[in-house]
Amino acid sequence: MYQPPHFREERIEVQHALIRAYPFGLLVSAGADGLLADPMPFLLDTDASTNGTLRTHMARANPHWRALQNATEALVVFQGADAYVTPSWYPSKHETGKAVPTWNYAMVQVHGTPRVVEDREWLLKMVTDLTSVHEAGRTDAWAVSDAPASFVEAQLKGIVGVEIEIARITGKWKISQNRPVADRVGVVAGLEADGATAMAQLVRDAE
Repeated sequence: MYQPPHFREERIEVQHALIRAYPFGLLVSAGADGLLADPMPFLLDTDASTNGTLRTHMARANPHWRALQNATEALVVFQGADAYVTPSWYPSKHETGKAVPTWNYAMVQVHGTPRVVEDREWLLKMVTDLTSVHEAGRTDAWAVSDAPASFVEAQLKGIVGVEIEIARITGKWKISQNRPVADRVGVVAGLEADGATAMAQLVRDAE
C-alpha cells in the first residue's frame, strides 16, 4: 500500500480499533489459479500474539480454503470510513483555483501466514465468540445455543476456520492532513453537510 509519511498510522492500538469497528475484511491470497479474494467477518485477538491474531471461517464449499493450505502469506484489508472530498470545500480553491478532488479514507492492511482449522471445538468457539460480539447489546440477542444441537453440528461440518497471526500490519489514514487548517475546517463542514459524520470526525481529530 502506497503510504506517504503524513498519511501513515503506526499506532497499533488505533489500527486494532479500526479492525474492531470494521471487522468485515477482504481476505486475499494467491492460489494455483491466480488471486482469490473473499469478504468475511473477522475476530481480532490482541492477546494471542505480538501484533494480534485474526480468526474467521468460510464455507467448506469455497475453494479458497484449500488454496490457503499451501499459502505462505495472505492479505486482509479492513476498510474504515471513507468519503469523496470536493475542492469546493477548500477556501484556498476560491483564492488560487489550484485544487482537485480527492478521496479520504482510513484503512488497515494485515499480512500473515494463514492456518486452516477444521477442529470442531475451535470452530464452535469461534462462531460463538463472533456471534457474541455482534449480538451484544441487542434486546433479543441470539446465541448459538438457541439453535438445536443437531442443526449446529450440521452447520459446523459445512465450514472451515482460518487463523492468521499478524506478521505485519499497516495503517493509512488519508484524512486531509496535507491541507491547510482553513481547508480542513471546510472539509469537516462539507462532510457533515453530506452526512459523512465518521470521516468528518476523523478530519476534526487530525486538526
